[in-house]
Amino acid sequence: MNVVPLELRRPSPDVTRSVPRPGWHKWWALGILIVVGVYNYIDRLSVFILQVQIKTDLGLSDTELGALNGVAFSLLYSMLSLPIARLADAGNRRRIIVVSLIVWSGMTTLCGFAGGFVTLLILRMGVAVGEAGSLPPSHALIADYFPRNQRTTALALWSLSIPLGQGLGFGLSGWLGSAFDWRTAFFVLGAAGFVLAPLALFGLKEPERGATDGGTFVAQGVPPFRESLRILWGYRALRHIVWGGSLNAYVLYTFINWNAPFYNRVFGFSMGELAGRLALVTGIGSGLGMLFGGVLAERLGRGDARWRMRVPLFGALATVPLMLFQYLGASAPASLVLGVASFAAASAYYPSMVACIQSLAPPNLRALAAAVMVLTVNIVGLGFGPLFVGIISDYLIAHFGMVTDSLRYAISASAVFALWAAFHFHCAIRDLPRELARAAV
Repeated sequence: MNVVPLELRRPSPDVTRSVPRPGWHKWWALGILIVVGVYNYIDRLSVFILQVQIKTDLGLSDTELGALNGVAFSLLYSMLSLPIARLADAGNRRRIIVVSLIVWSGMTTLCGFAGGFVTLLILRMGVAVGEAGSLPPSHALIADYFPRNQRTTALALWSLSIPLGQGLGFGLSGWLGSAFDWRTAFFVLGAAGFVLAPLALFGLKEPERGATDGGTFVAQGVPPFRESLRILWGYRALRHIVWGGSLNAYVLYTFINWNAPFYNRVFGFSMGELAGRLALVTGIGSGLGMLFGGVLAERLGRGDARWRMRVPLFGALATVPLMLFQYLGASAPASLVLGVASFAAASAYYPSMVACIQSLAPPNLRALAAAVMVLTVNIVGLGFGPLFVGIISDYLIAHFGMVTDSLRYAISASAVFALWAAFHFHCAIRDLPRELARAAV
């Protein structure tokens, strides 16, 4: 077993600094990071509902939609997260977030000019380039703003930016697409980022690394890349948490990407109807799952650290029957209600995953740890989930004539990945208490 060097956590006794007193700024900063996260997910998910119009306007297949929404975004987003995280661990995380915000906002605006699949593919990859610099430094900042006993709750609150962004992404993008068209929606959403950038630039402060972990600390240099990965890989619980989260994300991104086409084809909802209904299903479902999943995991985890992974485990197991009834049922209202429950169960893992990873990683490797999570979660979840479902759907249409019902079975097939995720969460439970204790030394 690889042992994490203690010198990466503790300084020599002659060079130390005191832990800063908690103040109001950490909550102000968390609020700004939540707003940035909300806008991140609005831009990222806008194409998922606008694809109903984009498919017709540009004549795309389900496979092309899956590639556009999954692989095109996830590959660059995931791969660039690693070098950007290295910059964040060594440099100013606030500035990285601001620059990233400006880049992805500009690329979203340009998406409105796309004239075909290839052009839109390239521009969506540009959005990914910008958004790659948002999550890792945000997680690292929050971990340095909040002590361990508040970290899961703080990250659970930050995680609400995901369902809020998803709900607003579906609702606002759907409304703009319905009232105008998909090109106008991209123009409006892209312009909003340039208004938000000054708030992040002047409202965030750069905290000292490791200051909220207790004891005394000294600013550390960043180890070489291979050594950094070796240190993170030395935590077996972290490995299982990342793989479990990635497989769980496969299911969650399948929901996010294919719900609009599913309800459009199977139940005949229009763009305007989809906007309101899916905003509620996604926003309320994910919000409840992340908030209560995070709070429950932290409260139960204070007495027994294993509960920090038991909550994701139970959520993944509950997702399976809920999603099967949602997508194979004949009633639209019942399907939508079950959709809220499916989203809640599938989203419960996220705060625990993020908090455990940030607590296991040394303070000077926290952005990199978040980037490793982003890499696997997005390649497995966002990259393969939408694409494979699109391929299965096209196959069922071509060989079995399931023009209306192909997505029922293509989406339902992803239930196996929820069970696979539950297996990894179960494996993480065994090692988590011991490795969290080791990380706190």
